[in-house]
Amino acid sequence: MDLAGRVALVTGASSGIGRATAVALARAHAHVLVHGRDTERTAEVAHLVGGTPLLADLAEPHAPDDLAARALAVHGRLDLLVANAGAGLSAPFTAVDPAEIDHLLAVDLLAPIRLVRAVLPAMVERGCGCVVLVSSVAARTGVAGEAVYAAAKAGLDAFAESVRLELTGTGVGVTVLMPGVVDTRFYEARGRAPLRRVPRPVSAEQVADGIVDAVAHDRPEVWVPRWLRMAPMLRGIAPGLFRRLSTHFGEPVRIRGRRRERP
Repeated sequence: MDLAGRVALVTGASSGIGRATAVALARAHAHVLVHGRDTERTAEVAHLVGGTPLLADLAEPHAPDDLAARALAVHGRLDLLVANAGAGLSAPFTAVDPAEIDHLLAVDLLAPIRLVRAVLPAMVERGCGCVVLVSSVAARTGVAGEAVYAAAKAGLDAFAESVRLELTGTGVGVTVLMPGVVDTRFYEARGRAPLRRVPRPVSAEQVADGIVDAVAHDRPEVWVPRWLRMAPMLRGIAPGLFRRLSTHFGEPVRIRGRRRERP
């Protein structure tokens, strides 16, 4: 898809990957609709990219449909949806509050699905459009201490693959983004910053460039960094070896007083 003149909605665009993506899309001459929860930061990014700020808390049940309606009303169409907004939580599963489970699933899984459902019919009718769903390497490898997050991202990954099959021949594409550890405040907000030094975190700008390249070249899947795709391949070919390596190179997670590792 040629991004020049396209209308793009980026969720979670007030910081991190979303902000970098909004900037990259504006650089490609797209009209960017900047979604966020924080009024000041969302307005600042919108001003930076010459776009339109749209506020919404996607954890609220009707927020995705309302956001989609407001986004479609700005320019009368939506050519690209980058469903980036997400929440994280790092804790042993037995210590996770049920309310936190509901919140994580609402933001990371239900909201993107509802957004896609709201914007997709118009794209299909026009025969043009693209949806980018920001998943995670955790979706295909599992992560100790992040069971709910990994499950939500795995669901998003399966959703992307299924919808992509349904859209064959319509002119509408679906791209799933699989980033590793990204150098943003996300990991601090989830309750624990990454401890490992290898592999080194990638920048939000690298991820944004991957998104723009994937949309421009109609790529169904993009990994950042690219070599990470070997992790799920190894898990499928040699699961025992994969788990041993995950234990050796993972980050410590304490469950009932015992040390466990996260891949």
